Amino acid sequence: MKENRTGKMWDQARQQETLGQFPYVASKRRFPRSPPARQTATRDSGYRLSLAGILLVTCFPLMVLLAGLVWVTSGRPIFYSQERVGRGGIPFTLSKLRTMRVRSDPEAEEDIYTRKDDPRVTPVGKVLRKLRLDELPQLWNVFTGEMSLIGPRAEWIKCAERYEKEIPFYHFRHLVKPGITGWAQVNYPYGESDKDAIEKLKFDLYYIRRYSLKLDAMIALKTVHVMLFSRGR
Repeated sequence: MKENRTGKMWDQARQQETLGQFPYVASKRRFPRSPPARQTATRDSGYRLSLAGILLVTCFPLMVLLAGLVWVTSGRPIFYSQERVGRGGIPFTLSKLRTMRVRSDPEAEEDIYTRKDDPRVTPVGKVLRKLRLDELPQLWNVFTGEMSLIGPRAEWIKCAERYEKEIPFYHFRHLVKPGITGWAQVNYPYGESDKDAIEKLKFDLYYIRRYSLKLDAMIALKTVHVMLFSRGR
């Protein structure tokens, strides 16, 4: 079912591109006839499971340490879970280390964007976000096949529904699995508006069109640079 849904979306993207209806990305490289092999190949599942498993085991002591730090400094819950949009528009639950204060009124309306110097972010959370260490629990989502290490950001379902209504072709970023890091994440700062969402969409569509191991390697190196120089928010 998921493969059929993604396949139809992929065919739609190729058709609209052929008609010259993509306003965001000027590129000689067209959408491939099918999604990147690493997103669909059965053989790749073994590689993904192995790599995600190795990273989970390697990073587990650090995650335990960071989880304890969150608990000691701001109490429970330690993790923050939220419904995000995956490949083919299928929702899944993503977990991160909690970096914001617990809301006193869960029913109250909340800003969907994280602003610069956002007062909701805890002192420890500020450090975790700058180093992108709050993302580590997402390795489990990679291990279970809901995410990839590299791909478009897994967007909150509430934001995705809003963007799909207001930004043409936004749903095409769901042609591939979302990633812990990606081309948009390492090249553009955190978004604070619909305009930022459009700019990030350009990077996402560029990545989908021009996917290659070379591009993934470049993203991995830029991710390390972002973490070392604390460019998160």
